[in-house]
Amino acid sequence: MTGSDLQARRYDAVRAWTSFVERGDEAESLVRPEILTSWTRSSRAVSKDLTEAPLADEGETEAYWRESPLAVAVERVESELRRTAEDGDLVVAVTDPETRILWTYGGRVMRRKAESVNFVAGARWDDRSAGTNALDLANRLDAPSMVFSAEHYASIVHNWVCWAAPLHDPVTGRQLGVLDLSTTWDRTHPIGMATARVMARLIEGAMPHTHHDPAAALLEETGDPGLVMTLLGTAESRLDGQRLLLNRRQTEVLALLALHPGGLSLEQLHAMVYGDQAVTFSTLKAEVSHLRAALGGQLSSRPYRLLMPVATDVEQVLALLRRGQVRAAVDAYGGDLLPGTNSPALSELGEYVAVALREALLADPQPDAVLRYGELAPYDTEVVERCVATLSTQPGPHPALPLLKGRLAAADG
Repeated sequence: MTGSDLQARRYDAVRAWTSFVERGDEAESLVRPEILTSWTRSSRAVSKDLTEAPLADEGETEAYWRESPLAVAVERVESELRRTAEDGDLVVAVTDPETRILWTYGGRVMRRKAESVNFVAGARWDDRSAGTNALDLANRLDAPSMVFSAEHYASIVHNWVCWAAPLHDPVTGRQLGVLDLSTTWDRTHPIGMATARVMARLIEGAMPHTHHDPAAALLEETGDPGLVMTLLGTAESRLDGQRLLLNRRQTEVLALLALHPGGLSLEQLHAMVYGDQAVTFSTLKAEVSHLRAALGGQLSSRPYRLLMPVATDVEQVLALLRRGQVRAAVDAYGGDLLPGTNSPALSELGEYVAVALREALLADPQPDAVLRYGELAPYDTEVVERCVATLSTQPGPHPALPLLKGRLAAADG
């Protein structure tokens, strides 16, 4: 984008902002809907002439940061974040889900500018505290967001451009905050948003190992003790945090009961486990009896039904896909459902989950998600090719493009 293009864009942003400040809804045709909505919220809570963002309690902010998994992740990739800030004279910020800044680092010039408006750790940058900005939009919309020049509601940051991308727990998909990159409006570049996305994925990938334990993450998400089953790519069952020692068939029976909370009759369960194999009902009853003992009696009969809270990574992946959180779904997907199972019902469900994930990636080929998927399905080149084709139509080179092309070359080789 040329200097004259940026000047024209800035003029349009100032014109829209002035129209809103002076005449309200007359700015509707001049600005993006999400900006107008945020301007309206901001106008009810803050002055357009705000001089600095308000500060939250310092001790509370520090305590929150110490306990956040983001603190460990940021520490692990801090050198990369600092280098990005210094090379581009940016200020980098990480927030909590309420858009309170938890950590920042700035290049020489932007650091001073940031400090002058309280773009610092502990400052509140939700739009009801500091007016419209990319950090708040990314948190509120759970989507990458950009705010340019006078699209900010508060005039103190009319000289800024900001790109922000949400930060999620890679396993549960829970939103943890956002990663923001900010600089002066005249340094706007098409690669800004892509860089914010890549930096956000870098932080997510550096989460503490314990935070990636599927069973622990599922238990944390449900908030209740009970049965937690990891079935994708592996097989592990925990009851109230304690690992259950089960054989393959018992795990299959338990998985089917976990995935059918309403319960199953003896005949239904037999068909799902054995299909048309010549196995007696008494064999299945014996497996169920062993399971009931392992579960402390929390398995009823007629129908067979589990009597405790249940969470599985299968349901988690499908829920994330329904919410459109493709990257989180890919991270939660460990691979085939109970690899090697000969249960017809579980084989069919495993195929369904794999196809649903693949179709979601073809429809929305997010580069970081495609790269992760490539580790699980290295010969599925169609998904990678779709991602490369999509990125090739965008302005400016995407940082993930060389990696994706390398993945294709490796698959061809």
